[in-house]
Amino acid sequence: MDIGEHLFRRESGRMVAALTRLFGVHNLALAEDVVQDAFCRALEVWKFRGIPENPSAWLMAAAKNRATDILRRQRTAKRFAPEIGRIAESESAVEPVIAELFQPGVIRDEQLRMMFSCCHPRLSEDAQVALILNILCGFGVAEIAAAFMCTQAAIEKRLSRGKNTLAESKSLFDFESASDFAPRLGAVQRAIYLLFNEGYHGASPEAAVRAELCEEAMRLGAMLREHAPSSTPSTHALCALMCLHAARLPSRTDASGNLSTLFEQDRSRWNPQLVEEGQRLLDLSAEGDDLTEFHLEAAIAAVHAMAASPDQTNWRMIVELYDRLLERNPSPVIALNRAIALAQWKGPQDGLVAIRNIQNGQKLQEYVFYWAALAELELKSGNRDSAQSHFSTAISLARNDLERRFLTRRNDQCTTLP
Repeated sequence: MDIGEHLFRRESGRMVAALTRLFGVHNLALAEDVVQDAFCRALEVWKFRGIPENPSAWLMAAAKNRATDILRRQRTAKRFAPEIGRIAESESAVEPVIAELFQPGVIRDEQLRMMFSCCHPRLSEDAQVALILNILCGFGVAEIAAAFMCTQAAIEKRLSRGKNTLAESKSLFDFESASDFAPRLGAVQRAIYLLFNEGYHGASPEAAVRAELCEEAMRLGAMLREHAPSSTPSTHALCALMCLHAARLPSRTDASGNLSTLFEQDRSRWNPQLVEEGQRLLDLSAEGDDLTEFHLEAAIAAVHAMAASPDQTNWRMIVELYDRLLERNPSPVIALNRAIALAQWKGPQDGLVAIRNIQNGQKLQEYVFYWAALAELELKSGNRDSAQSHFSTAISLARNDLERRFLTRRNDQCTTLP
């Protein structure tokens, strides 16, 4: 991944949030244009001068300068955010106000405000999550479509309707007087969860593991914990889940740069500090009566973290946790993960039966891990021809070279394993 894309994902949401506070939510498109202009300018300048020592600061300065030019050129702020007042009429007032909005602490607060603003009550939760991923997390249409397992055309319509709704709302979310904070929190948490998943095993054609996305999701989760109304048991559970999964990131690839499955990973490379933090947050999440999907997924991750090896993992407990998870979310992906755990507990044949009995299993036909799981279980059952057939299908669906190499290696082993 080049530095331009990395920076765009990391900085675009912060810049859009600050600029939307300045211009008003009805001028979201203008804020996005200023951010895009800053990145285009950066790519042009850096090509000849090299990447600056602090590229984030350079981008923020470029966005501030562009915003200042826009306000001065308009000479009136009547079409901008009402809380800004008529600052553009006073030459001396423009720069101090913009400088204040671009302070790190203010940007952090505005990013959180913008995330909750995307969760407008007139929008479905899926549309709210899609907006957050697009505006605050730098996701493209293809990545959002992959996360939702739907078409790009559907996501384009969802984003268009969502941005029109935001433009019509006229004001950003107000933490002080909000009566609908709790209903919006779920969508914000879900967006952060999907951002982390995209980093951990996403659909990028460039890389199978993108630690910087995981780090950004964990940063956003920490922001929720720092804000009292959103520092809830479900937020703690989400952050516990991310910590426990992030602890495994150092072992997701081996010394040769190849993908390693959970069963192959060198557990001595797991990050003990993140495991400890994940356990601490999971304990905090137990306060209250809520039991969310994040609680159950974090509990599953904790069972893995406590096991010294795959053979010493409490697979029965994991299957039981997946059963409870399916009661809340009958997702075919969750059912597939349960089937894999069942195979570890009771044997590959039971796992294969569970996979074939997945409700709405047709939704998994384009899902690379569905075919990979079938192949692995057929191989363990001694059905090499079936395993190779499923591996071939998985290879055709691989989303990047790392996945393709891993699946090809496993396919080759169908003829070499005893």
